[in-house]
Amino acid sequence: MKLGVFTVLFADKSFTDMLDYVKKAGLNAVEIGTGGYPGNAHCPLDELLENEESRKAYLHEVKSRDLTISAFSCHGNPLSPDEAFAKESQETLRKTILLAEMLDVPVVNCFSGTAGDHEGAKYPNWPVAPWPNEFGDVYKWQWEEKLIPYWKETGEYAKAHGVKIGLELHGGFLVHSPYTMLKLREATCDAIGANLDPSHLWWQGIDPVGAIKILGKAGAIHHFHAKDTYIDQDNVNMYGLLDMQPYGNVQTRAWTFRSVGCGHGIQEWSDMMSALRTYGYDYVVSIEHEDPLMSIPEGFNRAVTNLKSILIEEQPADMWWV
Repeated sequence: MKLGVFTVLFADKSFTDMLDYVKKAGLNAVEIGTGGYPGNAHCPLDELLENEESRKAYLHEVKSRDLTISAFSCHGNPLSPDEAFAKESQETLRKTILLAEMLDVPVVNCFSGTAGDHEGAKYPNWPVAPWPNEFGDVYKWQWEEKLIPYWKETGEYAKAHGVKIGLELHGGFLVHSPYTMLKLREATCDAIGANLDPSHLWWQGIDPVGAIKILGKAGAIHHFHAKDTYIDQDNVNMYGLLDMQPYGNVQTRAWTFRSVGCGHGIQEWSDMMSALRTYGYDYVVSIEHEDPLMSIPEGFNRAVTNLKSILIEEQPADMWWV
């Protein structure tokens, strides 16, 4: 496995300064935002698509530092009832797939999206319970009329261009658990897989090692994010895990994103690295920083230090002892 970082946390740095910073930190890979919620601070998408010389120069800056691009990321909502945002999300994803093909980047990360509750809806609707029955009806309609048709077409488009899609299992979107991931994959194609982020599993009550086993057996892990979550049980008792308080309310929130090792112990993270190797994932572990208690440099460096101590980088030796 290799260690990388989702570079949106360095959006204030130029592309080359960001690469220098990542290289100095001892990392091997960068995951770069191309639009949507992460923005495109380090990827002028249209320019790179239109100009071969720009693409060559862009890739040279990466390779000259002995780095690779693990994935392009364009997290948006392609199913949004906001037609303008849905169109923007869809177009950015298609362009990103094309650029990934041109630059030999194997994975494009994004969200599955969430539709409204009917054709005339104004806002996305995320059903989380089957009753009252209209919630179940909305859920069925979203999957059958919106989610599966969109990803059937987009999955085949990605596959035709030699690119895998890594859907982040994120609450608020229709694909947010191992079950919903595999359900969509079965209904579409094997280009659709997970950008597995344990931070979003923990707050749903899902054990990340268990999720790795489930998805790894299916060959459905395309990328991996390294971000932690602290669960405050006293606050869970008050607000539940579906906590709508702003992320800044750290004292009272049921859960808070943290840097690697600040929510769960290094043993748990080590178990995840072992599970990834055991169940077939031997690609990049990409640090994502969203810790409200630490500066970007401190949170990033904490994650780097902790992950370097447990990352499995070399291939296993022959079993000489048997």
